[in-house]
This record gives sequence, structure tokens and C-alpha cells, in this order.
Amino acid sequence: MIIVNTCAFIDSAKEESIQTILEMAAYKEDRCQLLIVCGCLAERYRDEILRELPEVDAVVGTGDYAKIADVVRQANLGEQVVLYGHMNEPLAEENRMLATPGYMAYCKIADGCDNLCTYCIIPQLRGSYRSRRMEDIVSEAERLAEGGVRELIIIAQDTSRYGIDLYGAYMLPELLRRLCAIEKLHWVRVLYLYPEMITDELIDVFAREEKLVKYMDIPIQHADSQVLRRMGRHLNHEDLTTLIKKLRSRVPGIVLRTTVIAGFPGETEEQFETLLSFVCDMRFDRLGAFAYSQEDGTPAAKLPDQLSEDIKNERAGKVLAVQEEISLSLQMDKIGTLMEVLVEGYEEESLMYFGRSAGDAPEVDNTVYFASEDEHAPGDFVMVKILNADTYELVGSAVLE
Repeated sequence: MIIVNTCAFIDSAKEESIQTILEMAAYKEDRCQLLIVCGCLAERYRDEILRELPEVDAVVGTGDYAKIADVVRQANLGEQVVLYGHMNEPLAEENRMLATPGYMAYCKIADGCDNLCTYCIIPQLRGSYRSRRMEDIVSEAERLAEGGVRELIIIAQDTSRYGIDLYGAYMLPELLRRLCAIEKLHWVRVLYLYPEMITDELIDVFAREEKLVKYMDIPIQHADSQVLRRMGRHLNHEDLTTLIKKLRSRVPGIVLRTTVIAGFPGETEEQFETLLSFVCDMRFDRLGAFAYSQEDGTPAAKLPDQLSEDIKNERAGKVLAVQEEISLSLQMDKIGTLMEVLVEGYEEESLMYFGRSAGDAPEVDNTVYFASEDEHAPGDFVMVKILNADTYELVGSAVLE
């Protein structure tokens, strides 16, 4: 059987999901007995999937992952299984298998979202915000650490809101303190922090906890106050400027990652220039820029003055071009410095090891290559002296102990 876990966040993700389903459907002519489609596309477009893709035997929405074994049993009996609409149920606490390399793991602390940004379909796909109990998260993290995980990556649609639904307070600072107390963890990384929820207490935890990498992933989405208001965001240009300056002042050396949307409905040339200037001034360490995607069912999709695909893509490209120059400049500044690197593998072609620094999340950020006289295994931490740099890669040499 083949299970395809899908995304439906923006058009490109939907297209990738559909293409994958079509590719997997070809195996129904040979060895595949069951083709099951799970996740956001199944939650949102279940009827269309069943109508257009007769090869699909079951569709399973975002709230029904824990029932997958029963789905397989029913489908094996010839039933067409359709499960959806359960996205707001409490999160299932199940034993898990790692789908990542053994030295790192993602840990989901909540699901769903209550932010209601006008461009975003996630609340309709994942439901309202639901936190896991802190003791369950800590227990899972302890098991992962005992199993060899050295880097724990904390995720949710919005990690900064953790605990408000269960405890009536924002409990991410306390959760991070407890996770950093787990002896065998070396790095704890946090993704998807909404800027309005970054409190002084949270900043203090980042400043004080040694295992908590000085890395914040903060999706700001824009920098013009009027555009931010139309997006349903809660901070304005001045708020974002103040926050970024505060973070850099109170957490020296912090690496800031963000994402921005170019071409939001009604975005004027002047408002886009505000965004571009902000990116230039703030000099984010990592930045992704996306052309606005008009998603059915969102308030923004109904706004007037929708921009053409050409304009949206051109503006996103301009942001990325500016960021490329910033990235190269920041990378060059690292030449001559020492950096702790998490080893991820060895490249035969270059005869170098490669890995990530504390300032690099897997898959989305930069890579460090280094030569070494010693042998290293994935999951080792090595001190590397940086000798050369380009826009997204650093090259160095391991420091002999």
C-alpha cells in the first residue's frame, strides 16, 4: 500500500500533492493494492479526490491520523473509507517512529491555529489551536533523547501560543526550560514564533538557556502597517522594528529567520518599497519570500485589487535578490570564526563532511562543509574554523582537540 500525506496550504503545495498522488496511482497497475491519501488536501478536497482519482481507496483528513490502521483494515476489505471533519478533537498521544535521522527529531507541541490571518487557510484545515499537555511533551522528549536524539526541534502552527488553551497562560518559556533540562539533548530549536507573542519572559529564556539555540523563526509576512492590518496581523512597522532591535540587544548573536509575502491584494508600489527597505535595514540572517497565493475560502481572496501573477512573482524575486546580497555579506563576516557544527554526512566528491550550525534549521537554511583529519559520524558535534564562504554555504576545517 502507498500512503500519500498531503499539503494544501498554497497552490504550489496543492499541485505537488496532486502530482505525487498521480505518480503513485500508476503503481495500482502493478504491485500496489491500496492507495490512501491523507492530510490537508484530503480534508479540504475529499470529494474531488474521490471523483477525479478512482485509484484512491481512502481519504483521511487531518484529525484522523491515529485511525490509519483501522482505515487500512477496512480498505483491505474493499470498503471506500472517507474520514474528515475531526480536526478539533484532542491530539492523540501515540508512540512514534522517527522519520528523521536518529540524531534529530521534530516535536509537535500543538496543532491548529487561532490567528485568523486573512490570507491563510490553515484554521480550516487544521482546526482551532490545541496544545499538548506539558508532561506528555517532556516525556516524549526524554524518550527521544534516550534513543539518541541530540537536536530537538519544537514545532506547531504557532509555537508562541503554546499552553493558552490548556493552562490559561502562555507556557512556552516554562516548556523550554524543562526541555533544556533534559541531560542528553544538546540543542533545542524553536520554529514558527509569531512576533506578537514574543514576550520579555520568552526572550530571557533564549538569553539564559545554553541548550536553546539562539535562533528565532519569526514570520513577519510584511512591513507596511496598512498591508499588515489587511493581512489580519497584530503588529505594525514600528512594533516589528522595536522587537527585532530588542532581540538583538538582549540575545547577542541571535540568528533571525523570517518569511514575507509579496503582492498581497492592494499592495501599492510604495508599500512594496516599504517592505523592501525593511528587509534591507533589518538584515535578516535567513529570509524566504513568497508571491501571494489567492486561496479560496480566505477573506483575502475576496479583497479587491488582486495583483497579477507577474507582478507578485517579480516583487518576490526582488526581495530574494536583496536578501541574497545580505546573506553573502553576513556569510563573509563569519570567515575566521569558530563555529559548532552538527555533522550530517560526508560528501565523497569534495572529501568533506557537511552539517549545520546552531543558526541553521534543517532543509530550509544553510550548510557548513569542513575538512577533518578525524572521523565523524552523523550526530557528532564538531568545532569548525570557517575559512571561506558563499551565499548559502560555509567552508572550514575541523579544530583538532
